[in-house]
Amino acid sequence: MSNGTAFSYGRMYFALLGVVTLAFGCAQIILGVTGISYTWGLLEMSGEFMLWRGLILLCAGFFFLSSLKDFSNIHQQGKMVLASGMIWIIAVMEIFAMITGSIPGGEDGGWFNTLDGFLEAYAGPYIPSLWLLPFSLVTLYYIRLSIRESNAVSS
Repeated sequence: MSNGTAFSYGRMYFALLGVVTLAFGCAQIILGVTGISYTWGLLEMSGEFMLWRGLILLCAGFFFLSSLKDFSNIHQQGKMVLASGMIWIIAVMEIFAMITGSIPGGEDGGWFNTLDGFLEAYAGPYIPSLWLLPFSLVTLYYIRLSIRESNAVSS
């Protein structure tokens, strides 16, 4: 696949990812302002930082969508990296919270959790940033593609 084709597919991919991220951000802001928690299957929008997470996802969605104008330009891809980084920060914080919450014992007063309790802490539902995390990792492919293209131009 040529770089031009890869960038056109990437543009479509990140347009869709931007719209989904924007929608999750709007939903979390609305739910955060109203104080309502929402759970649907393995998706959960709740918690005391829901409003802030929604604001960050809203901004990430705007960054994804604003990077589409000249997608192969390194400056536009910087916006894509910034948007992905925002998602990564929220997701890693949530993963860290899950890990630290799974280690201490439960109601039985033990120092460490049982194996069942430990594994149960990683069961869903998950916040939208955790759902967006694997899809935002495609950014790494386009960073590598841009570096490869810039090296080919300079050679």
